[in-house]
Amino acid sequence: MRTIGQHRDEIAALVAPVLSGIGVAELQEREIDDLATGAGAGRGHRVLGRAVVAPVPLPPFDNSQMDGFAVRAADAGRVLRVVAPIPAGVVPSPLVTGTAAPIMTGARIPDGADAVFPVERTEPGAFPAALGLTDVTVPDDLVAGTFVRGTGTDLPQGDELAPVGARVTPALLGALASAGVTTVEIVRQLRALVVSTGSELQGARADAGADPGAGGGSAMIGDANGIALRAALAEVGADARTVRVPDDEAAFLTALDDAVGDWADLVLTTGGISAGAYEVVRQALEPRGLAVTPVAMQPGGPQAFGTVTIAGRPVPVVSFPGNPVSALVSFEVFLRPVLAAAAGAVDDRTVLVLPAAEAATSPAGKHQVRRGRVQDGHVHFVGGPSSHLLAHYAAATHLVHVPVGTDTVAPGDPLTVWRLR
Repeated sequence: MRTIGQHRDEIAALVAPVLSGIGVAELQEREIDDLATGAGAGRGHRVLGRAVVAPVPLPPFDNSQMDGFAVRAADAGRVLRVVAPIPAGVVPSPLVTGTAAPIMTGARIPDGADAVFPVERTEPGAFPAALGLTDVTVPDDLVAGTFVRGTGTDLPQGDELAPVGARVTPALLGALASAGVTTVEIVRQLRALVVSTGSELQGARADAGADPGAGGGSAMIGDANGIALRAALAEVGADARTVRVPDDEAAFLTALDDAVGDWADLVLTTGGISAGAYEVVRQALEPRGLAVTPVAMQPGGPQAFGTVTIAGRPVPVVSFPGNPVSALVSFEVFLRPVLAAAAGAVDDRTVLVLPAAEAATSPAGKHQVRRGRVQDGHVHFVGGPSSHLLAHYAAATHLVHVPVGTDTVAPGDPLTVWRLR
């Protein structure tokens, strides 16, 4: 049976050509205002496709680092006449010899001045009271450059502000704005189609009539996988759509062709790959090149992948089990790492090794992934190992790994955990 590591490598190899093709060939021009407010803003989920060169130096002019007085350092120790104040946002007149100009933080240093001393070193100690001074004494220890932010000290004009492949972070957006850059070229997002299969899904069958709702006397359930995986894909910078299809091979193939069209780069299916009588993904796609290969893990044992001709073109397909916990765990283990890396997303799945708070068992020969919470330096299991316990997954903060060969866990045994949130 295939190991987790082997299957992860297969998935990475399957999607790598698509990810590299997007980065090389398809760029989008976007305004930085839109990038600051759109999906994934500030989380490093968009990547520059073309380097940005600073059109102006940063800062663009010498400016004051403090509220204080702009003077010549050569006048240290002298008493100077106070002239008109310099607020931020104006171009000041040159500093007259023998004078000191009140200046605010960020204001442009006047020609003739080369230093600033803080208002706190005057008797009033603060503005606006210090604006009433007629003269000030320049501190004896003042030297040229004191509290002056020099032109280009952050970045000279013409230097590279951001290279190709840089993540679009809040700091980068701010730097772009400060340099007067309003648009950038970014790599197009991966476009992923999530296909939830099962005639029991609300909205999957055209003949089901009005949605009867879950629970009660209904045999229908909500599409947990489509919603959860679309959100998970968005977390790693992908643009995702969902479609629900019944356990009917012809309907499945038609819906797949229509939804993929010329839009999708990747298809992610859930359900329909196990050993049941109505395994629509397996029945429809295995003859077309989908490899169905169980993996030694729990949950998420049934897995499938391959390049399949859809809508007249080859498309990579990754297939997960239909139970919601299995689908989410499979995404975390197999697909999220490669997509996050391609999107330049920060790896926020912190890995820790912590002692178990209680005993547990794991099936022989399988890598078990449990849900847990960390408290007082120990990992506590949340719910059981069953793959339908989605509410317990939602309450968990970590995934807990029980490796192959560990059939029992005793309190205090070290376990590897991945932080989810």
